[in-house]
Amino acid sequence: MIPAKTEFRKMFLMTIMCLLFTYASAQHEPQKYYPVEDPLVQQKLEDWQDLKFGLLMHWGPYSQWGIVESWSICPEDYGWCQRKKEGTPDTYFEYVQEYEKLQSTFNPVNFNPRKWAIAAKDAGMKYVVFTTKHHDGFSMFDSQYTDYKITDPKTPFSSHPKANIAAEIFKEFKSQGLWAGAYFSKPDWHSDDYWWPYFPPKDRNVNYDPEKYPDRWDRFTQFTHNQILELLTDYGKIDILWLDGGWVMKQSEELIDDFYHNRINSHNGFINGGIVNQDIRMDDLVTKAREKQPGLIVVDRAVEGKNQNYLTPENRVPEKELPYPWESCIIAGGGWSFTPGAKYKSGHEVVHMLIDIVCKGGNLLLNIAPGPDGTWQEGAYELLEKVGNWMKVNNEAIYGTRAIAPYKENNLCFTRKRDQNIVYAIYMADKGETQLPEFIPLHSFIPKKGSKITVLGDEKSELKYKKNGKHYLIEVPERIQKSPPCNYAWTFKIEIE
Repeated sequence: MIPAKTEFRKMFLMTIMCLLFTYASAQHEPQKYYPVEDPLVQQKLEDWQDLKFGLLMHWGPYSQWGIVESWSICPEDYGWCQRKKEGTPDTYFEYVQEYEKLQSTFNPVNFNPRKWAIAAKDAGMKYVVFTTKHHDGFSMFDSQYTDYKITDPKTPFSSHPKANIAAEIFKEFKSQGLWAGAYFSKPDWHSDDYWWPYFPPKDRNVNYDPEKYPDRWDRFTQFTHNQILELLTDYGKIDILWLDGGWVMKQSEELIDDFYHNRINSHNGFINGGIVNQDIRMDDLVTKAREKQPGLIVVDRAVEGKNQNYLTPENRVPEKELPYPWESCIIAGGGWSFTPGAKYKSGHEVVHMLIDIVCKGGNLLLNIAPGPDGTWQEGAYELLEKVGNWMKVNNEAIYGTRAIAPYKENNLCFTRKRDQNIVYAIYMADKGETQLPEFIPLHSFIPKKGSKITVLGDEKSELKYKKNGKHYLIEVPERIQKSPPCNYAWTFKIEIE
């Protein structure tokens, strides 16, 4: 017979689980941010906030099927987890076997990371975050701790001179001046020490209780540490360790209280009606990581605490400015992983998104997914070229800036140069709008007496302005009205009092 207190606790936790399905997934409440204390990391974060624009890439054997990364082998009943690939088995375990056989046919012979790195640089991107391992456990680097990897003889690409894909990507992007970031999944659904074959997997979590089987969990924890430290030892300078799978975390009784503050996601740390403690000793890992890479930025995504050095809203832009370092990771076209015939966002859309994020104090991490042959779709290159053309004219208003209230005013977005009395007012053109208006009203800032107002991209511009009641009017010469220096948005540089 179950004691009354235990039965109540079990019923209470199961009630929370049910509510989480319908409530937490719809919420976007901001997490609490814990400032980092290490002065090297503090400086690195300041430098990272100057970069503003980065590239994210999801890539693995799953690209051969053109399906979502990893999630189809997760036994949860959501749209992104459904096994929709035609010609694959209907039963779960047979499907997983076929999925894992993708290793034996993954051969991206047209892999050319230099071409990607040049395109990213020309677009104005300043850092890359590459998926060294996603939740399915396939390592896109030459790990000595698994044979489920790109360099194993079972993978056809292993004989290619650029077989160590992560190494080649980091090398080429760093040669173009970009920072290197390693995406790494904390859960590993291929590992027998995470999804133990003795039990069937029930959801995204570990399928046994780590506190009941501590030796097995210790093996998994050590495996995770070994792989991460391998990346931080053998691949040169790594600037960002971008950890995904926030449900793999140390749990406590505070988890129940967190539900009432809307701070946890569905499935986050629950198994069989109770809380499972998936403690991979993050504090110890980060200490060892920074011994390898001093100043390393660590992003333990969705886990509140000192090891989440910046926050990462996913596929959305916050409605308001956020008072801590943050980055929106956004899909450029199709899905996170390769989608055949993907439709990419327009140049207008991405430029406006970048401006919106930067004026709120954040960075944009734009995801492009390589295909199974090792190439990007042409739509990705076309998009980056359009964004790059705009950035060549206006990057002064993006790089090295910070948010300044009121952030937005009608169709103007504001940024400020760090430690300077310079404000950039970026006029967001409507779709199809190709000419500037004659007057730009400015309510929020007072130009410094005698200062110049110029339009970025037009070195000859020196605009007049005048007071008009409680605000100022910037006069735009007819020459600039009819022939702006770029598409999508136009930037006024203003020295303020």
